[in-house]
Amino acid sequence: MRVDPQCVRCGMGDETINHMLFECPPARQAWALSPILTHPQFFPTGALFSNMAHLFWNLPDNDDMLMFPWLLWPVLLGEWCQIDGAWKATEPQAGLGWYYFDPESGSILVGSSNIRRGLSPLQTELEALVWAMQSMLAHNKQRMNFQTDCAQLVKMVSKPAEWPAFEILLEEMEKCRRMFQAFSLTHIPRSQNTKADKLARSARDQPHNVYYINSIPPARSCSRAVVGI
Repeated sequence: MRVDPQCVRCGMGDETINHMLFECPPARQAWALSPILTHPQFFPTGALFSNMAHLFWNLPDNDDMLMFPWLLWPVLLGEWCQIDGAWKATEPQAGLGWYYFDPESGSILVGSSNIRRGLSPLQTELEALVWAMQSMLAHNKQRMNFQTDCAQLVKMVSKPAEWPAFEILLEEMEKCRRMFQAFSLTHIPRSQNTKADKLARSARDQPHNVYYINSIPPARSCSRAVVGI
């Protein structure tokens, strides 16, 4: 039986490991959006060993660069969802935002909502994650890399038993987590999370209830709306 070696994603090259991880257009877009600098002469290139050597030995020595193992997995899976929470002690409500993107199809989905303000910014970050997980499952997105600029949230999800104050929310998170075929939560720089941040802040600042899910960002005058895609 003859097997077509061409990449099923882009149809522009053989489906080698290097092509899937570094050369396929969705993979190139993922690396371009990451904090890891790209240059056609250095990274990514057409050589798998050269690319992996660059990631292991040539990156600057800072925490942002340590995210590359987590990038390799979502590059293969494709889909990711960035999340954020907006909390302010002087405001009666908090905002939740998430931004989903599928590099393979180019499809986008956004969520923006406000809720009664909780006790801390960290609680709002966790509430944003839980809502994003519920929304992805509702839209049959079962293999997902969630991304957050809150390092404490990543620690909390990895060791929930150490955060008894958030037990109820963490139980809901774990319930959702078991429903995914593949799940990860990655820390990204705040500068890479501006879309979800804007969605959360916009919802928090509205004087009325907001619950918005759509393929386009909400208008600032948006009232309570539920849109299913």
